[in-house]
Amino acid sequence: GAMSVDSITDLSDNASKLLEALQLSHPHELDPRRSLGKKRMLSLNPISWQVPRIVDRCCKHIETHGLQTVGIFRVGSSRKRVQQLREEFDRGLDVFLDEHQSVHDVAALLKEFLRDMPDPLIPRELYGAFLSTASMDSPAQTAALQLLLFLLPPCHSDTLHRLLRFLGKVAQHAESSRGPDGQEIPGNKMTVSNLATIFGPNILQKEKPGEKDAGAVNFEDSAAIILVLQRLIEHHQTLFMVSADMQRDVLRRLFQTDPDVIDHLLRRK
Repeated sequence: GAMSVDSITDLSDNASKLLEALQLSHPHELDPRRSLGKKRMLSLNPISWQVPRIVDRCCKHIETHGLQTVGIFRVGSSRKRVQQLREEFDRGLDVFLDEHQSVHDVAALLKEFLRDMPDPLIPRELYGAFLSTASMDSPAQTAALQLLLFLLPPCHSDTLHRLLRFLGKVAQHAESSRGPDGQEIPGNKMTVSNLATIFGPNILQKEKPGEKDAGAVNFEDSAAIILVLQRLIEHHQTLFMVSADMQRDVLRRLFQTDPDVIDHLLRRK
């Protein structure tokens, strides 16, 4: 369960099949506080959570200190401070982000990290497949996006899930609201559409940054990128869950090919 890999293809055949089976295991069986007898959906990858420290800490910082910050991700930041934070994470230091860090600096650092990844969160070989879902009707689009997400390596899947959950939380605070005493709580103005416009090009990249024609995305692709990321943010809670029917299909197939894996899962339960 503690195995950390960049891709399922990095594992031997037997280990790969085992990890695939474990990814379809029930997440709440690891939680001693789980309530028995309730039907629950199944998490895509509950065994080993593979999210880069920089992504998780940036998300947590903004969730704690920046959800009411107007124009988060759009307001400028200090280039010097962002570079310093980036270098500290790059050196493997245990960087602690607290209320003294500017929310805008942390937001810029998160965007930079996603933009400069050697391979984007959604791998380039799946770029066309994801964009093709933009023209589908809603139910078919959701089903297609879920199947495409199942193709992501675990680390990409986990990190994308963490990011989408975070963006969904930011969007929930876009509009102004009233506090318990009637005071106005300002909204951050970052709707799902605004967030998709900002993050879409960082997550769905056709070419590597710096390559010829990189960034020269045509209008149709740009509109599709925004639409696809909007759907991913809006439906992230269901897209990353494996239905009981699908799990049964997987287990039924494994019973024919790898009964030892089934035995392992039953003993775990």
